Amino acid sequence: MAGVLRSGEPAMMLIGGDATRGPGLTAAARIVQATGARWLCETFPTCLERGAGIPAVERLAYFAEGAAAQLDGVKHLVLAGARSPVSFFAYPGMPSDLVPAGCEVHVLAEPGGAADALAALADEVAPGTVAPVAGASRPQLPTGDLTSVSAADVVGALLPERAIVVDESNTCGVLLPQATAGAPAHDWLTLTGGAIGYGIPAAVGAAVAAPDRPVLCLESDGSAMYTISGLWSQARENLDVTTVIYNNGAYDILRIELQRVGAGSDPGPKALDLLDISRPTMDFVKIAEGMGVPARRVTTCEEFADALRAAFAEPGPHLIDVVVPSLVG
Repeated sequence: MAGVLRSGEPAMMLIGGDATRGPGLTAAARIVQATGARWLCETFPTCLERGAGIPAVERLAYFAEGAAAQLDGVKHLVLAGARSPVSFFAYPGMPSDLVPAGCEVHVLAEPGGAADALAALADEVAPGTVAPVAGASRPQLPTGDLTSVSAADVVGALLPERAIVVDESNTCGVLLPQATAGAPAHDWLTLTGGAIGYGIPAAVGAAVAAPDRPVLCLESDGSAMYTISGLWSQARENLDVTTVIYNNGAYDILRIELQRVGAGSDPGPKALDLLDISRPTMDFVKIAEGMGVPARRVTTCEEFADALRAAFAEPGPHLIDVVVPSLVG
């Protein structure tokens, strides 16, 4: 593998599995620094350590066009704990296999041993090389009405040190990685497949496993309804989980994918109605309070910041119903 990375041909490492924790990230960053290769991590890593003082890795884009642009021109793709990349949907006129034509795929390690394999490779190709790390930075607290952009900046400005972030924000959270890149070191958990309903129960598990760390669950409204009973478990066990519900009253990701697969021009009123979850409006404050979790509804950046500060300051479960506009008309 050392010869591949030193060949002078464009090379990319795609990391996943246990390589997205500190030791694996450090080893991969050393390799990249020494060889000139590039690197990405899986679109949805199980657990990605990130933030100030940790090597920063870009995630493989969700949409096939973005991933293809990231991989364009790569002649050697080295998989360290990751699978060969494919798109999430079969888009008309686009290949599902994201590996560029003429690119050779090399498997360095399976998910369970990727960090150790990268460490050994780093010692071979990058002895004495120090891995660059992300600097500390936070966005300024925004003001005014909430949007997906401003809500991300509020989270980035206030995320506490050593937080465990469970991310199922979907379309409302596309700018969260950028807004939190320089926040104090934290773990970022995502669902590795394409299902929904992961966020609330995963946050329960994280809080049980690490009771000394704050857990922030970034959840979308439609996904939350699949496993909403997890709020009761948070209250029963008095778990230190702050659940942020991005409430836009729609399955925006499905609306977007409907258009992308070529079915968006005239799907019919019944199909579109299935993607509208605003009738009746869901009152997440009442739902949470009915399960024993204190909750607030916020519509401005100032209200969101106040609610988030209060939730982080008081141990135990809290829910914040964040009202944001839909991205798709």
